[in-house]
Amino acid sequence: MKLKIKKGDTVMVIAGNSKGTVGRVLVVDPKSQRVLVEGVNMRTKAMRPSQQFPNGGLMKREASIHYSNVQLVDGKNKPTRVRTEVSENADGKRVTKRIAKTTNEEV
Repeated sequence: MKLKIKKGDTVMVIAGNSKGTVGRVLVVDPKSQRVLVEGVNMRTKAMRPSQQFPNGGLMKREASIHYSNVQLVDGKNKPTRVRTEVSENADGKRVTKRIAKTTNEEV
C-alpha cells in the first residue's frame, strides 16, 4: 500500500499518548505501515558500552507508531487530509502533487 506520508513531512499525532504533538517524520516503513516521528512515542532503551556509547546506560529513543495515528499538517499547522493530483509539466512528464484538503495548497 502506498502511503501519503513521506520522510521529512511535518505531521500531527491524532491518537495515543502523544496526541496533539507535532513533529517531523524521520523514517517511513510502508511494509509494516509505521512511521518514526521526531520526539514522539519516546522509549527508554538500555545501551551496552560500545565505541559509539563508551559509558552505555539508559538512552531515550523514538519508537514507531502506526501511520493511521498521524495526519499531515498544512501551512497553518492544522491537521489535514491529502489528495493527489496528476498533471503534466513542460517536458510532457507526469507529475504527482499532494494537495491539502483544508487549504487546497500543495504540501
